[in-house]
Amino acid sequence: MTTPTAELVEQVKLWRDQDPDSETRGQLDALLESHANGDAASLTTMEALFSGRLAFGTAGIRGRLQPGPMGMNRVVIGQTTAGLAHYLLEQSAPGSSDAPRVVIGCDARTNSRVFAEDTAAILAGYGLRAILLPAELPTPVLAFAVRALKADAGVMVTASHNPPQDNGYKVYLGGKDEGSQIIPPVDAAIERSIMAVAESTTWDAIPRDSSAIQLAPPQIVADYISSTLDSVHAGTPAAGHMSAVYTAMHGVGAGTFFELLRQAGFDTVAPVAQQTEPDPAFPTVAFPNPEEPGALDLSIATARERGAELIIAHDPDADRLALALPRGDDFVMLTGNQVGAILGWHCASRAVASGKRGSLANSLVSSPVLGKIAHHFGLDHHETLTGFKYVSRVPELIFGFEEALGYLVSPDVVRDKDGISAGLMALDLATQLAGEDKTLWDYLADIEDAVGGFASSQITIALSSSEQQTPLPERLRTSPPQRVGERTIVSHDDFLTGVDSFPEENILRYYLDDGSRIIIRPSGTEPKLKVYLDTQGDTRVAAEAALVTLESDMRTLIDSL
Repeated sequence: MTTPTAELVEQVKLWRDQDPDSETRGQLDALLESHANGDAASLTTMEALFSGRLAFGTAGIRGRLQPGPMGMNRVVIGQTTAGLAHYLLEQSAPGSSDAPRVVIGCDARTNSRVFAEDTAAILAGYGLRAILLPAELPTPVLAFAVRALKADAGVMVTASHNPPQDNGYKVYLGGKDEGSQIIPPVDAAIERSIMAVAESTTWDAIPRDSSAIQLAPPQIVADYISSTLDSVHAGTPAAGHMSAVYTAMHGVGAGTFFELLRQAGFDTVAPVAQQTEPDPAFPTVAFPNPEEPGALDLSIATARERGAELIIAHDPDADRLALALPRGDDFVMLTGNQVGAILGWHCASRAVASGKRGSLANSLVSSPVLGKIAHHFGLDHHETLTGFKYVSRVPELIFGFEEALGYLVSPDVVRDKDGISAGLMALDLATQLAGEDKTLWDYLADIEDAVGGFASSQITIALSSSEQQTPLPERLRTSPPQRVGERTIVSHDDFLTGVDSFPEENILRYYLDDGSRIIIRPSGTEPKLKVYLDTQGDTRVAAEAALVTLESDMRTLIDSL
């Protein structure tokens, strides 16, 4: 009778024998050798690597670069792609002679190009038309290419703003989905196909045909840029001087963004030189996410040297945008909700001025301010589940955003968050304002004069083992609170029991008597709980003061449960 340890060792050997990557294969060899020599730690590591499988969901897969089914590696990519190929072939029209078309792109992270080429070769091996983007490019270019090339699907190899040791694989759908990321139940259907492959097919048995890979037309980036200019750019830069600094955060945004700026007529944007070229090690930041403390330190230093009035930052795949502005002797990064308000107001005013009707949309955990802006302009407003794949699907969309630095200002070009086009719009607007001796701070103040002040923050709670056994949302459901500090809860929504047209989700939402809002939801990827706080007032100062009190009171409530 075999022992669980013997079964695990055999599983590791079987994976190693099919792994085409010498590095990850060597890592498994080293673990097996250490185990044979009596090293207990090696067994623990193997158990972790083979404890399950990276789950395929609405964000595709994302995880650490490491061997085994729990890692991002060539075997996992191969199985995932084979499952995707099966799904797309099953969705093809019966008797159709046109093979599904799939566009594949990647960023410059470790193994991104290898994974993208494997993906293209496997899709071609299954008879699909695999179209590989010509270089490491921003995610918005891939989303654009799915629509522009009339593809049935797209794959982007990127871990976005994750740590250097991670990579990921995102799937987009064409046709009626217009290049949006997948949503349920498509994710579950693809996962079933992936599992069928993983349980029955080794790497060597997965068909591949590198000779059938097509390269996307070289003008695809130029087409994205020209389309973005037509959709976003207001014209030649205004007379007001606008000195700005840009960081690509060691990602792939710089080339596309600077060419876009050049064609738009902006020549006063200086790169953060240390972060301009792609580098998968991300050597100058602890975490390549503009939201993280310290991520903008080099940008601020460069801005001070140049006397710049604006900092524009992308995450490594350039689908997110961050802005920072001078305030006193320092630079202050705008929150995602503040940028959402600025771009939302600008897009709404442009649409109304041109006689266009439509919708503004945001994820439900984003600030309610966009709803007030929509009401001000007489436009429709939609709240969606968290995830841009839901925002991008709102009908007649004019503008969409999520508080985690995601903005869609050109839905006629891209149906995903796009830091490139949003960055141009922000610079365009800031330059116009400079010509009027105004800043984006002034613009934000004007918005608040029209719809009221607002402020937002987030509490993230790492869950202990006991808290995981009885999660806070369940304790709140069992003992519903009536007050948060001095504020009375006037209504609440439990998304598990059904709210409007939303699917069932483990989300609680509370409205308080002063207009404040609290949303509680567990993280989908970590043992953490996220609490989103939103306040309002006649002015931003009043809203921020209310937020300080609300956050303190909410922490007290959480501690008491």
